[in-house]
Amino acid sequence: MRRPAPLPTAPESKGQKDAAPEATARPRRGQGAEADGAAVADGTIGSDPPPTPPIGDQEPQPTSTRDVWRAARARRKALRAEIRRFTQRSRRRRIIWLSSIGAVILLIGGSVAAAYSPLFAVEKITVAGATTLDPAVLEAALADQLGTPLALVDTSEVKAALLAFPLIETYALEARPPHDLTVRILERTPIGVIRSDAGYTLVDAAGVALATTSDQPEGQPLVDVDGGVDSPAFESAGLVVRALPADVRAALTGVTATTADDVTLTLSTGLTVVWGSAEESALKAVVLSTTMMQNPNAASIDVTSPKVAVVG
Repeated sequence: MRRPAPLPTAPESKGQKDAAPEATARPRRGQGAEADGAAVADGTIGSDPPPTPPIGDQEPQPTSTRDVWRAARARRKALRAEIRRFTQRSRRRRIIWLSSIGAVILLIGGSVAAAYSPLFAVEKITVAGATTLDPAVLEAALADQLGTPLALVDTSEVKAALLAFPLIETYALEARPPHDLTVRILERTPIGVIRSDAGYTLVDAAGVALATTSDQPEGQPLVDVDGGVDSPAFESAGLVVRALPADVRAALTGVTATTADDVTLTLSTGLTVVWGSAEESALKAVVLSTTMMQNPNAASIDVTSPKVAVVG
């Protein structure tokens, strides 16, 4: 804006023009201020114009809804920045924990997926623990499991295949990644043969028939008990035979029993051993070995009471 021009003054008369210089030249003390003040009040020449608003100033505008929204948004943004600054450490710890958990889950998931994939399929089956049985025959019976992932080997099918071999008492499967499956078996221990019209049946201590032949197998004693394989006498005889020392077991030719408490053994040397019940069989075996060494020509040894062996 431009500064306004001073207001025009009224024309002066000749007398006023002559008096004006005199009045102006010699103003009285105290009248200068009053004259100036009057001039300002009357708006005469020499007074300052009224103040004008500075260039660019405008009248205040009312606050709009958009301004309030912008201010609120700026405040929320500043608040979020402060929260992030103060929670930076906890967020870093949370990220580390989540990353670790994710890595573990990924590792476990990958391992499980690989275990059930063809990457770990069975390519070789090994049978361990077979002495009487032929391992190659057992491996051929389990050939259906070849190509199956180790984690998906069907134990019921393995059991069904091994049931065809009565000599197997127990078995266990061992997976050896990436491609090997080991079958550990425990063979039944024969205690002797039972003679019948069908021939000689090889049995273990549980009375399970392992094989039947027309002739008595070499090295297997003849078991003669009352009541058959389901009687207490047979159970006691089986426990006694399994407790014998190896040298005595190799010389055993016959086992007889009418009850569970009168098991009697016959050796190839002609020695008769009265064993009694199956109780304290481990101690009786030690006493029998010692007594046989001390009495090589004995005809009979009674170890029914192992603390007092009777030699006959």
